[in-house]
Amino acid sequence: MHIRPLEKKDLKDVHKINNELKIMAYWFEEPYQSLSELESLYERHLRDESERRFVVEEKGVFAGIVELVELDYIHRNCEIQVIITDKFKGMGLAEKSMIEIVSYAFDILNMHKVYLYVDTDNKKAIHIYEKLGFKEEGYLREHFYTMGEYKDSFMMGVLKREWNREISEDF
Repeated sequence: MHIRPLEKKDLKDVHKINNELKIMAYWFEEPYQSLSELESLYERHLRDESERRFVVEEKGVFAGIVELVELDYIHRNCEIQVIITDKFKGMGLAEKSMIEIVSYAFDILNMHKVYLYVDTDNKKAIHIYEKLGFKEEGYLREHFYTMGEYKDSFMMGVLKREWNREISEDF
């Protein structure tokens, strides 16, 4: 697995992910974004200091994206999001990419806390997050609307001092 910054050439692959209702439901976001809209967002966010977007590759093939968003340099926290395409699910790429990017957030960006939101029904993801040291910090009732219904969400987070260095060294 290799992680690198998102580039303009990746937008067609990102566009495919963004147009899959089932995948975007896990991100609590609306699907069906046009490619031109995505290109416009890319140009607008190119120099945005409040986010970092990365591509996950497996043997040179686009396998997903992992992002740090809502970067707050005063309070030193940020949100992490990850999507792995169906073709590469079950290979441990979500876990490996999160380890690499959470370590990046703590070691390079000097964040104090990394947090995320997860559907309370997404047991696989919750298991991965807990394994990595994320702790439930809140239960948000009917916080997101997706696929015709309101969904409950956990907010989970990990502090820099809690981050298990042994995990990140294993990868």
